[in-house]
Amino acid sequence: MCGALLAGVPALAVAQTKEQAPSAATVPVVAKAGGDVTLGRPEVASLNATQNGVVPTQPVRLKVWGFEVYDARLWIPRSFRHSQYVQHPFALELQYLRRLDGTAIASRSIDEMRRVGTFSDTQAQSWQAAMSNLFPNVAQGDRITGVNQPGQGAEFWVNGQRAGEVKDPAFARLFFGIWLDERTSEPKMRSQLLQGLQP
Repeated sequence: MCGALLAGVPALAVAQTKEQAPSAATVPVVAKAGGDVTLGRPEVASLNATQNGVVPTQPVRLKVWGFEVYDARLWIPRSFRHSQYVQHPFALELQYLRRLDGTAIASRSIDEMRRVGTFSDTQAQSWQAAMSNLFPNVAQGDRITGVNQPGQGAEFWVNGQRAGEVKDPAFARLFFGIWLDERTSEPKMRSQLLQGLQP
């Protein structure tokens, strides 16, 4: 199934193969004393430690025409307000359930970001080039995690290894808006990700 057929699918979910997707691996969450949670993952540990603890949301699975694409979850500080997401450090983790092409992920991200807001062709070219360098081809079980850095941009991790960053707050706002902005192409997924969180 070609990426062009995935119109309306959030970024990081493109150019999938025709093979049937197996079930997602379960991510263990370990509770620590005091109620904090951790995966022992550096991408989560990189969040600002002064935010009174970081907690995960329940994973939400994206399916497209019966194909399972990825499980998404947020790692957020307890003070997180989704209407002000750009002002908070947080992580968005996508754990993939099938193979996807990294270059197509970057291209689709730009398409989805245009739904959230406007930007110039020069910005689009720069951002797409940066994402093409950051996003690898992924297979089942791989995860890409984006970390919002308020006022600075976004940092990306692949399977717990830091891949790099895009130092541009406008990019971060639009990129994470693919999932968190009201103009997302997947409002049901947004609603599930934000269920129970303070507006």
